[in-house]
Amino acid sequence: MRKHTSLIIILLFSFAVSAQSIVGKWKTIDDETGKEKSIVEIYQVDGKIYAKIDQLLTKGEENKVCDNCKGDNKNKPIKGMVIIDGLTKDGAEWNGAKILDPKTGKEYKCYLALENPEKLKVRGYLGFALLGRTQYWHKVTN
Repeated sequence: MRKHTSLIIILLFSFAVSAQSIVGKWKTIDDETGKEKSIVEIYQVDGKIYAKIDQLLTKGEENKVCDNCKGDNKNKPIKGMVIIDGLTKDGAEWNGAKILDPKTGKEYKCYLALENPEKLKVRGYLGFALLGRTQYWHKVTN
């Protein structure tokens, strides 16, 4: 009986987390320094998920441009830049698009998954998802 109750609780919790929306504002943390880096707004258009940089949090970099970017983003302001371009929901994840790292100007395949309603796993990778980097973004609650 306890096994069944535990399994039901786990399944309900998993369903509740997967049913949560990732739309909203999320705080990013710099991998190297551990400091708050930016606020990213995740939004939905025609069933696809996009993300843009809403605010840069590092003092003195509020108006920084993407000098390492290529194409249309070259030398454009990072604030307001779309960094995720059309993810689709696949079970408990959102995938099938790329993420731009404005620091390096490089694009990576990516997927997003909610760890819990306040924590978003963001995985960028080349080729296989095993070969990449994971960040955790934290929900902005104001």
